[in-house]
Amino acid sequence: MKFQSPLIVLASLVSAVLSATVTDIINDAHNISAQITTLDNAINAFPTTSGSLVAALGIHTDAVNLGAALNKELSDSLPKPGITEANGTTILDIAEGFEPIILDALNAFVTKKPAFQALPIGGIPALVKQDLINLNASMDMFDAQIISFVPPDLVASAEALKAAIDAGFATAIAAYQ
Repeated sequence: MKFQSPLIVLASLVSAVLSATVTDIINDAHNISAQITTLDNAINAFPTTSGSLVAALGIHTDAVNLGAALNKELSDSLPKPGITEANGTTILDIAEGFEPIILDALNAFVTKKPAFQALPIGGIPALVKQDLINLNASMDMFDAQIISFVPPDLVASAEALKAAIDAGFATAIAAYQ
């Protein structure tokens, strides 16, 4: 009987992953957009001088929350049959809508580096760098997932979106090297 228990748990997990619908994917994309806006607002609100450790750690928390939202989307968007043209367009439109916001946030990370360096406790720039590396990896997988399931006529737009976001992350990460 002990042999059945792990199989039941595994079957339940597989069922939960496979039960994610296109609606779940769209809802996740909206959540990602909201998390990106939260991060963008936080980094832009961080002052160029006299910033606080609490605010810097809040930005870190926002980055972690965005990473969690991206990773949830990845688990929900395992290859799904039935991604229609309309659904693919909706998901791509959401991603294109948050592209300028994530690029603004990444630019702000570059601009605010001296403020992070000036904080009285060391290590914040290293934490920011790690957050950027982690977000880049999650965003890269998210973008690749979009490319893999949008209808063929939307692939070029999805690839252009990925290229722009990749360039933004490359610039931000390089600033913290």
